[in-house]
Amino acid sequence: MARGPSAHQRRLLGSALVAACLLSSSAAHAEFDRRSLILLGRSVLRIEAEGAGGRLQLGSGVVIAKERVVTNCHVTRNASSISVVQAGARWSVQSQSVDTERDLCVLQVPGLPNPPVTLGRAASLREGQELAALGYTGGPALQISGGSVVALHHWGGHLVIQCSNGFTSGASGGGLFDRDGNLVGILTFRLPGGRTHYYAVPAEWLADSTELRMRFGQVRPHDGLSFWQRPVTAQPLFLQAATLERAEQWDDLLHLADRWAREDGADPEPLYLRALAYEHLGRDAAAVQSWQRSLDVDPGYSRSWARLAQLYHRTGLASQAQQAIESLTALNPGLALEVSDRLRADPSEPSQESARQ
Repeated sequence: MARGPSAHQRRLLGSALVAACLLSSSAAHAEFDRRSLILLGRSVLRIEAEGAGGRLQLGSGVVIAKERVVTNCHVTRNASSISVVQAGARWSVQSQSVDTERDLCVLQVPGLPNPPVTLGRAASLREGQELAALGYTGGPALQISGGSVVALHHWGGHLVIQCSNGFTSGASGGGLFDRDGNLVGILTFRLPGGRTHYYAVPAEWLADSTELRMRFGQVRPHDGLSFWQRPVTAQPLFLQAATLERAEQWDDLLHLADRWAREDGADPEPLYLRALAYEHLGRDAAAVQSWQRSLDVDPGYSRSWARLAQLYHRTGLASQAQQAIESLTALNPGLALEVSDRLRADPSEPSQESARQ
């Protein structure tokens, strides 16, 4: 039976959240107001999804409306019962709405007193913007991870967020927030490849849900794979490209990017990826042209400015490299600083030749 928190439990909740904030990264503290993070933490819960044989799948969830919590469907896939937990208080989930493709399950939790967050929009973000991720990473305590937007990937009419806010599987279903405390994404999956390969699905997928999509039913195991769990060839193009990039399959990446660019001329990402493939294939002039074309599509596409700066530096075009850094600084100061430091630390003397053909 659902149990509301006692006064003592509420005091424990406040203490637990303060402790979590004190343990969180300094980057998050530097950019976000600590009190705001503590208040947001009241709306991020631990999910315990119990399946056959008592096997427990742990995750996170965010309160998005009265007595409604969103989490990832891969957290609840095998569950025959689900509880939401915070600071010793526990509530039972009565029913859930399943959107397997988007990996979003909304849980109905009678008696849950925790306040809902404010829904934001992934479309409001820009590369380099500071974010805070809240979820139950690595244990029973809420953790806060500071980071920023690495890339915004077009898919399904919205933007899937790639960020540097590190999280593990226990944070799946947790919240990604902007500095105003708006929920802009739901922490969902990560890929191999370093500190920038963390992904959140957009909050717009919650805001635009129709009553047809939001049908609640009995808590029970459900089938199907989400967009990121499908075989590679059935995944969105940006994930297929990430797989090819990690494997350094540059010819295949070039072919995929060419096809993608023909299909969607309004997206700068395939042009960026085509340039990346060209550079690794030793075709610097073609890479420069393709990065410049991506900036014609979106002058604010900071990843292209960053790669151009590095290529110009390597090929001895110092003034062009400086101009690219200046453009990048206006868009994404953090990335500009990172690239500048990398170029200053480069021990090799760039050649005085212009870009290779």
